[in-house]
Amino acid sequence: MGFSLSLSGSWGRVLFSVRAPGIFDSGSARRYGARPERWICWQCLSEYCSLSSCTITWVIICIPFKTSRGKTELLLPFPHKCTVVFTYEEGRTMLATSLVQLSQEPIKPGIGARVFNGKQELLSGQFAGEIRELLEQRGVLVFPQIHFSDAEQIAFTRTLGTFCPEPGDGQNITRISLDVKENPAGAEFLKGSLYWHIDGTSSDSPILASLLSCKVPASWGGNTGFCNTYAAYEGLSSAEQQHYDGLRVIHAPWASLLYYNPEPGLAMLEAMQAIGEKELPLVWKHRSGRKSLILGCTAQQVVGLSLAQSARILVGLREWATSEAFSYSHAWQVGDLVIWDNTGTMHRAEAYDPECGRMMHRTKLQGEEPFA
Repeated sequence: MGFSLSLSGSWGRVLFSVRAPGIFDSGSARRYGARPERWICWQCLSEYCSLSSCTITWVIICIPFKTSRGKTELLLPFPHKCTVVFTYEEGRTMLATSLVQLSQEPIKPGIGARVFNGKQELLSGQFAGEIRELLEQRGVLVFPQIHFSDAEQIAFTRTLGTFCPEPGDGQNITRISLDVKENPAGAEFLKGSLYWHIDGTSSDSPILASLLSCKVPASWGGNTGFCNTYAAYEGLSSAEQQHYDGLRVIHAPWASLLYYNPEPGLAMLEAMQAIGEKELPLVWKHRSGRKSLILGCTAQQVVGLSLAQSARILVGLREWATSEAFSYSHAWQVGDLVIWDNTGTMHRAEAYDPECGRMMHRTKLQGEEPFA
């Protein structure tokens, strides 16, 4: 098992292959300035080095690990961060630290990726462009147990685009809970989050993305489901794509009310209807050229078709988009952060006890592209 790595800097450039995993104990690591109590160590073979009279003896890689029953389990994929120890003929050594790369792995072929870089690397903004690109490609990014504080989550959000405060109260962090004791003003409205939707179908430009941190997970259930509506559209046949491309759909927030309250009082119905309705394309052609489906519980009727015909199309496409190939259900752990592309995914909370204390903190990125 091994890999190749290239390092460059003012000191020169090195290309080498890495092999022979082993444990580098704390005493040996500290000789080379290592701070973790233990590092995984890899011996390497130099393939190219622009420094004369120089061989590479060790590559020290910062990868947390745990040992159980005599077996070592890596807690992050590699490579993550490397320190190379150069040994000269006269016995002198020099350290060179590699550029830190975005460390990520796909969750499923059609959706999602896990990102493993540390807090300071993410807060520096050095990966903002790569994260944005990966978000569009994968739809959902999971940062396992990153444990951002509210201030850190806000700062990280700002590295990725224009921060979007909550409408009305202008708060930077929104506490997401179905418990009326924790969220007396919004718990009833948030019941609609239990059904597939995208945020902002009543806006000209929906929010670009949401970032959700888990403070208290549910005692049972409470996963968040995501589906990739880019991939769902791309998975349709050419004939199906051509058929759906020209259709337009009426989206009405009050339609989502009937999912969780099929017999609302007149006052509640009128309050939801006052938000208004909006006609949107069924297929959103983005500036990038890619296309995604605009679906969800606010989709009421296809323009020019009966309610029955509309329901068959909208339910059929929802069933397709949320099928196993395009969907992912995230089981929350304390400290997880998840970002999803609101313009190319749908999401929903999965059922849980609203009084269990489940608490999420949300930030948002302002929309950059109007519905087309």
